[in-house]
Amino acid sequence: MAGFGTSSAHGQPQSRTNGLAIAGLVCGIVGVLFFNIILGPLAIIFGAVALRQSSVKNGAGMAKAAIALGIVDLVVFGILLAVAASTGGFTWYVGG
Repeated sequence: MAGFGTSSAHGQPQSRTNGLAIAGLVCGIVGVLFFNIILGPLAIIFGAVALRQSSVKNGAGMAKAAIALGIVDLVVFGILLAVAASTGGFTWYVGG
């Protein structure tokens, strides 16, 4: 019998969702709006690693979504780059 203040094996259930899948999903979502050239590849990498670990931990759906959002991030960056280059609004200025 477990006394007051002692832990029991029947405590709270452990969440087994993969942290890399969550990190990839967050990077993918934020990357759609900000820093897509940086967060897009991170989302793809985190999603791929989480997908390989999905047999041990849950999160295969989140990992696939992270990979898809990472690809969307890179496509959005490519579109923004093409639009900026075609309108003449793309210049590199290094001070001085």
